[in-house]
Amino acid sequence: MPHSKKEPLKFAYWVPNVSGGLVISSIEQRTDWGIDYNRKLAQIAEASGFDYALSQIRFTAGYGADNQHESLSFSHALLAATEKLRVIAAVLPGPWHPALLAKQVASISHYTNGRIDVNVVSGWFRGEFSSIGEPWLDHDERYRRSEEFIRAIRGIWTEESFNLRGDFYRFTDYSMKPKPHGGIPQVFQGGSSRAARDMASRVSDWYFTNGNTPEGLAAQVDDIRSKEKAFGKSYRTRIGMNAFGIVRDTERQAQEVLKEIIDKAIPDAVNGFKHEVQNAGAASPEREGNWAKSTFQDLVQYNDGFRSNLIGTPEQVAERIIGHKRAGADLILLGFLHFQEEVADFGKKVLPIVRELEAQEDTAREAAE
Repeated sequence: MPHSKKEPLKFAYWVPNVSGGLVISSIEQRTDWGIDYNRKLAQIAEASGFDYALSQIRFTAGYGADNQHESLSFSHALLAATEKLRVIAAVLPGPWHPALLAKQVASISHYTNGRIDVNVVSGWFRGEFSSIGEPWLDHDERYRRSEEFIRAIRGIWTEESFNLRGDFYRFTDYSMKPKPHGGIPQVFQGGSSRAARDMASRVSDWYFTNGNTPEGLAAQVDDIRSKEKAFGKSYRTRIGMNAFGIVRDTERQAQEVLKEIIDKAIPDAVNGFKHEVQNAGAASPEREGNWAKSTFQDLVQYNDGFRSNLIGTPEQVAERIIGHKRAGADLILLGFLHFQEEVADFGKKVLPIVRELEAQEDTAREAAE
């Protein structure tokens, strides 16, 4: 029987196109939301073995992030500065119409050899919608709209004459050319609610989950696999997990950095963020969401990145990454305090160990078959 290797893990980093860094803390963060810093960071990430960059979407200031660049145009600028890196642009149904998004992404794909993907964010911040006059839908309605949004952009990208009679979008004999270059862009999404996981199991290429333990991640992956089967999905949803990397020469040094981040957390901003995201999750029928069980410490990093425990020496972090791969992760999405330096260090010190451990697991699997 031929032995089947598991695909190597993919690695992505959060693009700091939003001010304030990736933790809600007054600790020093040597990062910058401007384009010059981010062009250089993208080049460092590409040279260091990262596969993807994920640009953030915010429409209004707050929670330690007062300034932000628009994600799609920023993604295009990073693509223009690199050759292999794929960039995932976060987009928000409501502010974006699927026809506009499909056209923008198709054009960018031609400029950049097909390296643009999208992350469809259903929305957690009610104030962001109301401040720009966009209706705020109930929790599950936001995911129904996102699913229809995804079906629409895929239809526009693949069909010569696209028709849709949905609850949120209508298209009649719509033809868009040119189609995307280099294949259909990948569609990512996040969320931990029942509606989010069901949407991923029906229509998304990738499902992003907040930081978690291997056991917690495995439970989510098992749920998605069972739902894929129930919905008759013809392809496997790949899994991305958020993490915050603190890699130091000793475990003690790494833990001291984590303690300083927490000790210097900005309580008003953390609690304001907690109020918004947990209200959004509580609106789901099961009264849960991405941040339902998050503690104050978890929320100091926007997406529970500390819970993934990539905090320690290069060897410890690499071994924990492999544990997440065993639990079902296909991609690790990383944030750092000092992006340029730490992305380079991660590529130099951690990724080679990860690849060595992956090779060892492949050899062991082959021997057992």
